[in-house]
Amino acid sequence: MAPRRAVLFVLIAIAPVLAGCRALAQAVEQQACALDADEPYTVVPAHPAHERVRLYWRREDGTDYRTFAAVREAVDREGMAMVAATNAGIYEPGFIPTGLHVEDGETLVPLNTDDGRGNFFLKPNGVFVVGEDGAAVVSTEDYAAGRVPVERVRYATQSGPLLVRDGALHPAFGPRSTSCRTRTGVGVTEDGQVVLAVSNGAVNLYGFARYFRDTLGTPDALYLDGGYPTRLWAPRQGRREDGAFAGIIAVVRDLVQ
Repeated sequence: MAPRRAVLFVLIAIAPVLAGCRALAQAVEQQACALDADEPYTVVPAHPAHERVRLYWRREDGTDYRTFAAVREAVDREGMAMVAATNAGIYEPGFIPTGLHVEDGETLVPLNTDDGRGNFFLKPNGVFVVGEDGAAVVSTEDYAAGRVPVERVRYATQSGPLLVRDGALHPAFGPRSTSCRTRTGVGVTEDGQVVLAVSNGAVNLYGFARYFRDTLGTPDALYLDGGYPTRLWAPRQGRREDGAFAGIIAVVRDLVQ
């Protein structure tokens, strides 16, 4: 078969597959806004005084954790218990975090201050940080300028957009938005409690941000991801999901409290 004809044959053969992928993507984006009536959100609170929040992406040998199960095994080997885990933010093909990833005090992926398309680049975006004396959600600009209200950053993940900043919703959000997906986010309350939330159903960013501010009481909150990556492993909340991710946020505790 001539090379040109071979290429044409391949394109014709895969056209239905590509069309199906496009239709699936459009279906996800056009999902109707509808939360579970009985339990619209699953919430995992974690207070630094009792439980530790960590990030996992890459082992010391250069291999990725990739799954909640692998992180749980690592936590078990440290003599601790994993309370909950979820995706730590938006990532690129190859399971590379799109933005900053700090793990155990080491910056594995630098801060991303680029402009672009998609939720990650909807400015202001931000960074969830965990230091030796607590946790915070700050804007990317504040992190770049060193305006981080924690001592010695141990863990950090960058995503976007910021859902809530100093008590105000992101200016790009609107109550009538029809861009609805299942979503995950993280916020920090005024008393320093870290709160993870996953929507049980599709919600727009305005509704998700209002839930963090008005119900969970977080003056600062960060969007993590939506669609497939909205998985949660949290037995206390009746969730034991898993998948394949880049960075993973895990809530861990000592075996003896």
